[in-house]
Amino acid sequence: MKRRQFIGGLMATTLVPSLAAAGSSTSRMGLTQASCVIRWRLKKTTAGFTPLKNAIGLLDYCNDMDGGGVQAGVGRWADDFAGKVRDHRESRNLFLEGQVRLPKDASDLDRFEKDIKDAREAGADIVRTVCLGGRRYETFKTLKAWKEFKDWSWQAVEMAEPVMKRHRVKLAVENHKDWRIQEMLALLNHVSSEWIGVNLDTGNNISLLEDPHEVVDALAPHTLTVHIKDMGVRETGNGFLLAEVPLGTGFLDLKRIVSTIQKGNSKARFNLEMLTRDPLKVRCLTDAYWESSPGLDARMLARTLQLVRQNQGKTDLKPVSTLSKADALALEDRNNRQSFIYSSNELGLI
Repeated sequence: MKRRQFIGGLMATTLVPSLAAAGSSTSRMGLTQASCVIRWRLKKTTAGFTPLKNAIGLLDYCNDMDGGGVQAGVGRWADDFAGKVRDHRESRNLFLEGQVRLPKDASDLDRFEKDIKDAREAGADIVRTVCLGGRRYETFKTLKAWKEFKDWSWQAVEMAEPVMKRHRVKLAVENHKDWRIQEMLALLNHVSSEWIGVNLDTGNNISLLEDPHEVVDALAPHTLTVHIKDMGVRETGNGFLLAEVPLGTGFLDLKRIVSTIQKGNSKARFNLEMLTRDPLKVRCLTDAYWESSPGLDARMLARTLQLVRQNQGKTDLKPVSTLSKADALALEDRNNRQSFIYSSNELGLI
């Protein structure tokens, strides 16, 4: 279903403003692979949803929603696949950003460089990466383990930088529930390269007890690309629940966020990261949460819990794992389409 058809369906129950004329692909909101995680894992067609399989499938899905492009994984691509992705992307006038793994060590640099070359050939001028695949407060049991991770991360980005410069592709490091504001700024200052910037996630740092709008204010000047998302919260006995929700249904001031980022970098791209999944449990009232968190204090905890209390109830945080496969797929698709409509109508990402 095209976005215009979906709007027609919504008109029966709610008033949707008319869409503005479509702009260039680089001004329209793109789509991340993580927004399609349920469908990405499909092995066969289910309830009318076909598996996405690869970057080409993701491009087609984004194009069907009138999006501007995609942020897709690059890794272990066959020798001719980058060209196929490029041709497919160009035929639909879409942008491409890659997702790559940092080099583990010097022996992994050849793999990393091939991924960057493939991304570049497919048309990417930005690739996103993460230092930590998980969540800081769940991964590290001791402060020593956290410090070792920090040292490795700095070294990995240092090793990546000459590769990015050589191939003229920019590396966007995400604040992936690992780096707080000052830690991310320290990393950028340490590397100090025009080829290294930020993939700014608009909701992640709530889990690290930081105000999401302060995160945007601080990182906007360094931002190359954005995971734009809205957030819902609910207090629990040992902390709070945190969940991505369709754009416009959570508590983030998305218009302010978009404006701030565009002032920081007028060329920054925005990609929807609408993860349809169970709410995350941020157990910030347990001892384990604080083990890897030097610098946190009671004021940050109090402010975050107050933020949660003020904004809980704005959206229903139902678990997705209780749904049937068909219902989960339909919900994921509906969340994505609803977010694209909001982006176009309310945020000017058209």
